[in-house]
Amino acid sequence: MPKQKKIQDIEDLPGVGPKTAEKLRQAGYHTLIDIAAASIHELSETVGIGEETAKKIIESAKEALGFGFQSAYDYYLDRQQVERITTGSKALDELLGGGIETQSIVEAFGEFGSGKTQLGHQLAVNVQLPKDRGGLSETDKPAEVVYIDTEGTFRPERIRQMAEAVGLDPDEALKHVLVARALNTDHQMNLVRKVPKLIKEGHNIRLVVIDSITAHFRAEYVGRGTLAERQQKLNKHLRDLLKLATTYNLTVYVTNQVMAKPDNFIGIDFVQAVGGHVLAHAITYRIFLRKGKGGVRIARLIDAPHLPEREVTFKITDEGIKDV
Repeated sequence: MPKQKKIQDIEDLPGVGPKTAEKLRQAGYHTLIDIAAASIHELSETVGIGEETAKKIIESAKEALGFGFQSAYDYYLDRQQVERITTGSKALDELLGGGIETQSIVEAFGEFGSGKTQLGHQLAVNVQLPKDRGGLSETDKPAEVVYIDTEGTFRPERIRQMAEAVGLDPDEALKHVLVARALNTDHQMNLVRKVPKLIKEGHNIRLVVIDSITAHFRAEYVGRGTLAERQQKLNKHLRDLLKLATTYNLTVYVTNQVMAKPDNFIGIDFVQAVGGHVLAHAITYRIFLRKGKGGVRIARLIDAPHLPEREVTFKITDEGIKDV
C-alpha cells in the first residue's frame, strides 16, 4: 500500500490542483492555517468550488495541523507565544496586563483629541523596538507595521518624531510602516485580506493599525434600514482581523468613533462606541480614552478577558506617550 503524502502546503490537500491552489492564493489563502480557519461557505463562495469540496479541503488542513481538543495545560503552553508591545507609558502598560497583546484586537474609542490616533502612531514606532525594550523586533528581523488610514490622520512626521525620541533611525522607522488609505469599506476589507500575502512575501508584520475601523461603515450605511447589512459586513471584517491576529501572532489595534447615548446625560458614560454588539463581542481589549485637566489623558479599561475594569492617566508629549 503506497505511503500517504504528508500535507505540508496547500497543493498537498486532497482536491487541490494547481488551478485551485492559484485561486486560493488569489483569494488570500496562502497557508494551511489560512484554510483551516476559513468557513465552508466562505471558501466555497470566494474560490468558486462546491461546499463538499470546500469542507474536505478545510478538514484536511485542520487534520494536518493537528487542530482539535487539547488540554488546558497545552493551551496554556501555547499562550506563552503571546508577546506584548509597550505603549510608552508604564501605567497604560500595567492597565493592559503588561502592554498591547499579540493574538488580539485592541480597540481605543473616545471623542476627537482623546489620543486614539496618537496611540496608533506610538505603537507603530514601539513595535520596532527590540524585544528587551518592549518591541517585537529581532536582531536581523525588524518588526513591520500595516497602517490602514480611513480618515487621513496618518502623519509620517509624527512617526519620525516619536522614532527619534526612542532612539530609532526615523527614516528606517518609516520604511517599516506600510501605509494605505482606505477609500471605502470594500477597499478597507480587501487591504486586510492582503496582509497574509505580505507576510508570505517575507514582511515581518507584527502590528496592524486601522484608524478608524467604523468611519466608512458609518458613512456608507445610513439609516435603520441598512443597519443589518452594515453589521453583517462589519462582523465579517472583524472576523478577518481576529483570524489574522491569531494565525500570525500579531496585534490588531483599531480606533473607533463614539456617539452620544440618548438615555444618559451625566457622568463619564455619556458616549458609546460605534458598532454595537457585533464590534463589542469581537474586540479582545476595549479602552475608553478621554481628556483630563492640564493635557492629561485618562484611559479606562472597559473590557478584557482577565483584567478588572479600572483607569489610569498618561500624557501626550512632543516625544510621544509618557507617564504623568
